[in-house]
Formats: sequence, C-alpha cells, structure tokens
Amino acid sequence: MIGWLEQLTALPSVAGSEDAVIAWVRRWVARRDDLRLVSDPGGNLVITQKRRSRRVPVWITAHMDHPGFVLNDDLGGGQFAYEFRGGVLDAYFVGSRVQFFGKDGQRAGRVESLDRSGRDRHGVVQLSRSGASVRPGDIGSWAFPAAQLGIRSGRLYAPACDDLAGVAAALTALDRLRNVEGAGHAGVLLTRAEEIGFVGAIAAATDGTIAPETRLICVEMSRSFADSPIGGGPIVRVGDASSVFSPWLTGVMAQAGRDLADRSTTFTFQRKLMAGGSCEATAFSAYGYESTCLCLALGNYHNMGDLSGVEAGTSPAKVAPEVISIDDYRGLVKLLVRSVELVEPGKNALRDDLEAHYLSLKDMLSP
Repeated sequence: MIGWLEQLTALPSVAGSEDAVIAWVRRWVARRDDLRLVSDPGGNLVITQKRRSRRVPVWITAHMDHPGFVLNDDLGGGQFAYEFRGGVLDAYFVGSRVQFFGKDGQRAGRVESLDRSGRDRHGVVQLSRSGASVRPGDIGSWAFPAAQLGIRSGRLYAPACDDLAGVAAALTALDRLRNVEGAGHAGVLLTRAEEIGFVGAIAAATDGTIAPETRLICVEMSRSFADSPIGGGPIVRVGDASSVFSPWLTGVMAQAGRDLADRSTTFTFQRKLMAGGSCEATAFSAYGYESTCLCLALGNYHNMGDLSGVEAGTSPAKVAPEVISIDDYRGLVKLLVRSVELVEPGKNALRDDLEAHYLSLKDMLSP
C-alpha cells in the first residue's frame, strides 16, 4: 500500500499532461482481471468492477495533476519560455531549482523570470548544459535533493502529494473493496486538470460520464492549519473555500469515522471545514451530484515551504516537498472503505434517528 503511495507521488504530472500517472494507473488496472477501465471524452479515467451490482454506484474520486511547468519556445542557449499551471505564490519562482522531463530522462534548471501579464503565468528557465534533451511541450516540476524526500519519522515527503496521494488512496481502497461482499457498486473516477479550475471534473459532470444517481466521495490533500494538524487523522471535509458539501453524504462519512473509532482505540479522525482552497466536491455539487470530501492535512501546500510565514512576511519563500502523515494516510484508506460500505441511497440515518426520537416523544406536544 505504501509502495503505491511512494511511486505515484514521485511522478511528474501537470494539468493537461498527466501521461505518467495515466500510464501507471493503466498498468495497475491491467493486473486485475476483475476491474474495467475506460477513458471518457475528457481523458478522465473511470475504473469499475466487472461483477454485477444493483446498488447505486459510489465512486471515489481524485485528480491526477499537480501544479507545474510546461515548456514553450526554445530561446537558445539552454533557455526556454515556460508557462505555469496551478496555484503557487509569485515569491517562490525566481531563483528556484526546477527539473524537466524529456523522453530520455531529466534535465535540471533554474527559474530566471516570472511574468504575470495575461491570463497565465509564464517566464524563462535556464537549463543545464547536460542532461536529457527536452523540447516544447515537456513538463517540469520543482527540484528537490534526494535527502529531502522519502519517509521520515512517520511522514512522507514527496514532490506531489496533492493529489497523487489521493489517487493512491482511491486505488488502495478499491483494491480492498474488490474483495468485500456486496461492494460491487464501488468504483474510482480519476480526473484531469483540477489545478486550473476543475476542468476534468466539469467535463465528467457534463458529458455523461457520471450517472445522475452516483454518489461521489472526493479525496483531497488540503492545506493544514493549527486546528487541522498533520497527524490528527483523516478529515471528513464538510466544505471548502467555495461551498459546503452534501449534508447527508458528509454525515455518512462522519458515521464511518465513528464506527472505526469505536472498533479501535488507535483510529482517530477529524471533521473540519477546510477553507484553504476549493476541491472537486464543490464542482460536482454545483452540477447536482451528491458529493462530499475526505482529505488529509497537507504540509507545504503546493510545494510552498512555510507558507504561513511567507504570507506574514516573516519567512523567505522557498519551495519544499509536500508532506503528509503515513498514519493519516492509512486511516484515510480505512475511512474510504467503511464509508462506501455505509452509503445506502434513500437512507438518511440522522433523519431516521430524529424520526424515531420524535415518535417516542411526540405525545408531549399534545395540547
């Protein structure tokens, strides 16, 4: 389970250029003859089980992209124009080390400039004289020394936890649900281009990829704050910076967390409004789907080291690997599996409890 997490969070992926992740997922599915994978018109991946089920589909969703660079024009002398896709503060760019991925390997470089004119951010990178050959269209990411990456003291430090850790969690949960009786309705939807405004999710919601009755459990990595600490357990995310999610479905997630906590003294979870950004549950909800979110507290959000200090003007802007808790991740997988087991369309456990309570006491209201 942790091996898949480490592999996926090390892959280069940028909105519109998620090829390495897509190839990894296709290989993963190909090794399981009871799963089916289709690509929708937007290039999103839908993974379902071949066994039949009369239950309404419950899909775990995650996005396959991460903020990063795309090379444009070759300016000569090892310089290339670039565009950047995703949300990172301007202060982190100039002077930062980067790496680009060609067909025959990697090539290191440095950000020389940043231009905010027009809709997208763009500028110039200076690449090293040695290394792989690259060309316009190749993608890049921030570069980190190997000593900064890997698992240390129960935490994973990786180039792209958001949202490739979500992809890993979704696939791991599905791998377990394949062997759960009555869970044939569980599937996974992996979307593209989330970091530039939910483009893949909107495509899936409007082109017929998702049946109207499907329940969607989005998995995200969300910026950690003091009241949502790394290591505090997976988070039932009740909303984001843009909206709140399906009350009924969010309630099911919370019930799943309570069930797991009752069974094990070591399982903990959080229930929070994570307003540090917006996620695909907002987009799916806007298009009429029952949708909610489970997430992990994420450190160095979008590779922005000490973001709070930079925002306060007390720290220099330096890029850093994203970081999550391994225990939180394991808990997230358990929470996903239990949540899928509990989702029963048409059943509202909270309303049923309130109704039973009312029936037992309604005579008190008699005049």
